[in-house]
Amino acid sequence: MPTAGASTRRQARERALGLLYEAETKGQSPQAVVDAQPAPPDAFAVDVAVGVAANAGEIDGLIRRFSRGWTPERMPVLDRLVLQMGSYELLRRRDVPVPAVISEAVELAKRFSTDDSSRFVNGVLARIAEEVRDGRPRPGPPSDAES
Repeated sequence: MPTAGASTRRQARERALGLLYEAETKGQSPQAVVDAQPAPPDAFAVDVAVGVAANAGEIDGLIRRFSRGWTPERMPVLDRLVLQMGSYELLRRRDVPVPAVISEAVELAKRFSTDDSSRFVNGVLARIAEEVRDGRPRPGPPSDAES
């Protein structure tokens, strides 16, 4: 049975996904979307949503390296947002264990996208986690210039 903290974090991740999706569809920054909320969202949700935007270059670079055959620009929006959230947590929220980050991202993908998306999210985040949490560089797939 999940603890209250896990449930709260799960809800915060879902809220962060909603904030990021709203920012995407409105063409606004996540901070602008957060600021426009009638009630302030959970601090963890805000940290993730705003953190994704603040670290977008590094996050998208990792996703690009480890998502074989898919650039972030070609991914379905929800899959990309879930990957960005998970990548942010792996990079900047060292207080969250790797299995929790990956499991929660997979659950978001299952709930809001497809089963195929959940497997994709799992694979990409697992490869990113091996590099950013273990500190061992892993070769990504060959770049277009190398193939």
